[in-house]
Amino acid sequence: MIAALIATPSVSCVHADLDMSNRAVIDRIAEWSEGLGFEVEIQAVDEGKSNLIARAGKGSDGLVLSGHTDTVPCDPTLWSSDPFSARETDDRIYGLGSCDMKSFLALALTASSGFDLDNLKRPLTLVATADEETTMSGARLIADNGNKLGRFCVIGEPTGLAPIRQHKGNLTMSVEYLGQSGHASDPALGNNALEGMYHLMTALFAYRARIAGQYNDPAFTIPTPTMNLGHIHGGDNSNRICGACELLIDIRFLPSMSYAALQSDLEQMAASVATTRGLEVHTQTFGEGRAMDTDEASELAQYLTHLTGKQTGSVAFGTEAPYFNSMQTETIVIGPGSIKQAHQPDEFLPLAQIDPTIHLLRSLIDRFCVS
Repeated sequence: MIAALIATPSVSCVHADLDMSNRAVIDRIAEWSEGLGFEVEIQAVDEGKSNLIARAGKGSDGLVLSGHTDTVPCDPTLWSSDPFSARETDDRIYGLGSCDMKSFLALALTASSGFDLDNLKRPLTLVATADEETTMSGARLIADNGNKLGRFCVIGEPTGLAPIRQHKGNLTMSVEYLGQSGHASDPALGNNALEGMYHLMTALFAYRARIAGQYNDPAFTIPTPTMNLGHIHGGDNSNRICGACELLIDIRFLPSMSYAALQSDLEQMAASVATTRGLEVHTQTFGEGRAMDTDEASELAQYLTHLTGKQTGSVAFGTEAPYFNSMQTETIVIGPGSIKQAHQPDEFLPLAQIDPTIHLLRSLIDRFCVS
């Protein structure tokens, strides 16, 4: 199953020329789920994008096992082998999505196959979502529909099988300034958008220092919010005044912080510079990367601490967990593989984590759906 999922490309990307449908992956998982006795629902998310919800048992108080079907883009020339062909060597499975996170969906199906789904005391639900790597539109649709899928949820992102109850939120914004191009020999002939962006960046650096001094959570390895200026593009030649300039900003914020407040602050800074320098400004945010904060005393967190012998922790990367938490579903992130391999050439899943993952998932199903 892992090999079949890796062999089915489902890249999601904000650039349309790289973006792909995930429907073929959804159809494959639907076929396997129906073969095990699940009732399958396929939700249309966007054009070419779908979620899968596979249910067994009755009621709404059971367990959800969830994963996303999409991967990031890759450059095959940087890989040692075809990223869309699973390669097993050195006690690892290599391939795009091997750890982030197509393998988890196969392992969840394998764990489910060990139970008589007709005799569950509480429901078991498998969820496979679209576009986690870009807009979170699949998880957002599930949350917006307002239909609670279960009381407990495990999302199998790569954590080395350590339970995670907190992660930072993510705000991604583009700021574009439009000025006036002209001959570089006379600055009065134009209005330099690149110089306007320089003033915005100066303001952003000061803002970054301010929020880093204002917010601190020692539960995180990096205890403060972070800001990265990841991309800038402006102008076309040294002898032309830059008429347009775009900057991409990434903020990773703590659960105690407000996405809306951060967005408003950035928009106000961008607008202030534009007004001062007579520039036109356009801002855009991509998705809404909410922060995760599940109570350490929650039943699922306590059970996973008992099961793994590890205290629940925190990570810097984002997941779909906040959308499930918003439906009053206790959610913990735990899965095989390491985030250090995710989004990297030669991404891999250690074979040694396959059986422990299946055992952990079977223990969860037994605890929350059978016993």
